[in-house]
Amino acid sequence: MRGAVLQKSDDTGVERGVPSDGSSPTPARLPVVVYVLALGTFLMGTTEFVVAGLLPEIAGDLQVSVARAGLMITVFAVGMIVGAPLMAMLTLRLPARWTLVLALGVFAAGHVAVALGTGFMTLLAARFLTALATGAFWAVANVVATRVAGPAASSRAVGVVGSGAMLANVVGVPLGAFAGQLMGWRGPFWALAALGVAATALIVRHVPHEGGGQRAVSVRSELAALRSGRLWLALAACATTTGGVLSTYTYVAPLLTGRTGLAAGLVPLVLVGFGAGALAGFLLGGRLGDVRPHATTVTAAAATAVILLGVCLLGGSAVPTVALIALLGFFGLGANPVLISLAVRYAGRAPTLGSALTVSAFNLGTAVGSWAAGLTLDSALGVTGPAAVGTAVAALTLIPTTLIALAGRRRAVKNRL
Repeated sequence: MRGAVLQKSDDTGVERGVPSDGSSPTPARLPVVVYVLALGTFLMGTTEFVVAGLLPEIAGDLQVSVARAGLMITVFAVGMIVGAPLMAMLTLRLPARWTLVLALGVFAAGHVAVALGTGFMTLLAARFLTALATGAFWAVANVVATRVAGPAASSRAVGVVGSGAMLANVVGVPLGAFAGQLMGWRGPFWALAALGVAATALIVRHVPHEGGGQRAVSVRSELAALRSGRLWLALAACATTTGGVLSTYTYVAPLLTGRTGLAAGLVPLVLVGFGAGALAGFLLGGRLGDVRPHATTVTAAAATAVILLGVCLLGGSAVPTVALIALLGFFGLGANPVLISLAVRYAGRAPTLGSALTVSAFNLGTAVGSWAAGLTLDSALGVTGPAAVGTAVAALTLIPTTLIALAGRRRAVKNRL
């Protein structure tokens, strides 16, 4: 990515960036633009997850069931599944900065439509439109971050960008839930529309111009990345890890009020705990991922499955459930920056498509997981059903992460021979 960086394989078999002068491979400070992009993902994360804290209010206002209102999360995930790779291809020759600005414009328009909408189908359509823009922003933001940080700090840079979405769970989602209870659920959507417009100025100012020496790109060369088996393993891990966590998180409010016995007013505080854990996990996972990527992903997958099983068994007790939900944020989403960085690397000459496909994979897991979890609410499992679904899906993450680790070990042994 940068002329001053050589590629070197560490003992995991993953190519690592090492400065040509032999100094420390990890820079002490990331470029400012990485943090600007994190502000953008803060807005994206808030809009994706804020619905989870507003489901009862939305369901009551629109006169639909809570499970049906949960489709606002599912359709958003579907929009990102389709939108990320589609928009990555459609904007292939558009400078990254203007792709980000365009995405924020559509993002703001989608929120205005939700705030003004009266029919449930109208709201679902607006959420789908917003998701298209969100997928495009996230895919391009990850690529810009890895390019400006260099290979030696790619996981760390992606971790910081993604931490914006995790911070949304600490600040944006709880504030949205409080605001929704005080002034109606439409208020947070008006606020997000305004913030989306304001964020475009920072993007224009800080995202660098792309130099004229960039290589020519084509759809055919981008699609060639799909031949990588390791890329598909990373994408599978993206889908199962997020599907396991968010199938539970989508319906965490009914679990907390219906089984744990918490008052509805305390639910936003539990969301803060989840978000704080996710933020810490994302930042730590990004740092560990630049050193021990495979150990990080396998450990996080195993811990997530155990935590979700604990939620199933201990969901009737308030203190352990609240603690487990915070740990779920930490372990359940902590490996995501590593998986994104690996996918971008395995995509070779098509980093934008690789990044876009991780967005699709994460949201495919969210869509399937939240859909299956919603079905269990009307089963004998009741409000514990989503956590049971999450446990099974999260456990599947061990398959692709272990295969990636074994492939990396074989490559490391081969390189030493």
